[in-house]
Amino acid sequence: MIREPAEVTVAEDGTIEIPMGVLVEAGLHIGERLLAFSDGDGRITLRRATDAVEDLLRDGTL
Repeated sequence: MIREPAEVTVAEDGTIEIPMGVLVEAGLHIGERLLAFSDGDGRITLRRATDAVEDLLRDGTL
């Protein structure tokens, strides 16, 4: 299901605050470690670090 997007701003130091509702919908928790990937064309993907490692192990990349 696609939700209404939330507008965020990139601060001068490069940080972005993600609204709590977006985090909750994604099933993310405070303090959880994420990996950030550039998908190019203005897109960034965030992935739980543990999920990304599990994917790599399952695919035999690690």
